Amino acid sequence: MNSRIDYYKASKEALAAMIGLEKAVSGFGLEQTLLELVKLRASQINGCAFCVDLHTTDAKNAGETDRRLHAVVVWREAPFFTPRERAALAWTESLTLIASTHAADADYAALREHFSDKEMADLTVAIIAINGWNRLAVGFRKMPAR
Repeated sequence: MNSRIDYYKASKEALAAMIGLEKAVSGFGLEQTLLELVKLRASQINGCAFCVDLHTTDAKNAGETDRRLHAVVVWREAPFFTPRERAALAWTESLTLIASTHAADADYAALREHFSDKEMADLTVAIIAINGWNRLAVGFRKMPAR
């Protein structure tokens, strides 16, 4: 697959907006490993090779284990995730696939059980951000380095 445009260079304003959003997400106070699991799951769903590679590496650097990283794609069946992580992963799937799920009530109820109002809003913005990055990377065919 060939890259299309380098969106990092094409619009400095667009990139600055995305980086600003990413900096905000990083400052929300959510656990780094939780954020990386969410970013990885959304990237898997969206078929973003660049972001899967990036967030697998970032998760490992944040202390995540290979075993859990390999199981993110089957998190519902794997026993390695906490109830809080499961709620975040379900919400990630629900929002990433929003045209099909319409942000399902069951996913919201699980989220509500494990996150404060602020954390729910912050997590939702984090999911919005990774879906935005995925659309840039997939749309313009950004590839991971070999």
